[in-house]
Amino acid sequence: MIQVLDEQQSYELLTTTTIGRVGVVHEGRVQILPVNFAVSGHDLLLRTAPDGVLAALTREPLEVAFEVDYHDPLGNTAWSVLMHGPLSRVPDDEATGDAARVHPWAGEDRRLPLSFHIEGITGRSVRRDQFRGKD
Repeated sequence: MIQVLDEQQSYELLTTTTIGRVGVVHEGRVQILPVNFAVSGHDLLLRTAPDGVLAALTREPLEVAFEVDYHDPLGNTAWSVLMHGPLSRVPDDEATGDAARVHPWAGEDRRLPLSFHIEGITGRSVRRDQFRGKD
């Protein structure tokens, strides 16, 4: 059964994990880039390498999609939250505290702080009935 989540439920789910994906068009192709993030109000904070794709693309604010999901195969549940909005560099005078909350799995060389401002958010959850084999 698929259930559409309201905005508040979608925001609450974002606080339960730290990995998502940024979707952007780069060089004529859709690119999906995994990132670690932290929630800060209606923003998601992340860090990237200063010489990486996201760093190059965010010299000016960039409209992107951001997706976070979760799957529990034992509990037969899953959820997905999709967001849209601008991804931009965090000004130096605001970066210190927020950037420290994000711990990139890919390494601490991801020191350029970025902020994704959530302008639109939708979510869905799925619960599957238990599989029953034939007797």
